[in-house]
Amino acid sequence: QVQLVESGGGLVQAGGSLRLSCTASRGTFSLYQLGWFRQSLGKEREFVARISWRGDITYYADSVKGRFAISRDKPKNTVYLQMNSLKPEDTAVYFCAAKCSGSDCDNGAKYEYWGQGTQVTVSS
Repeated sequence: QVQLVESGGGLVQAGGSLRLSCTASRGTFSLYQLGWFRQSLGKEREFVARISWRGDITYYADSVKGRFAISRDKPKNTVYLQMNSLKPEDTAVYFCAAKCSGSDCDNGAKYEYWGQGTQVTVSS
């Protein structure tokens, strides 16, 4: 069983930056693909970014490509999401997820473990 804990959310002005972190407080996710998802009020959860278990392959949603960067630090058992040039439409609760089964890892339903989420609010 892996428990994930996100941190780093907050309130930021448009154009600003935040770095989210997700740590395995119990267990390890060193062999799992990891993802970040977000959910805005009244909207469905959407894929943001994911990283391979080696950390050498990354994928991004078109809406964040060029602005966000996902990375992982295996010794620290932590995955990061660096968010730059933030826009009001990036406002959401951000969740990290671990252990995607099979293909289609842009689909949150494929992940076994989830964190509790961290709120990101971008003001205009």
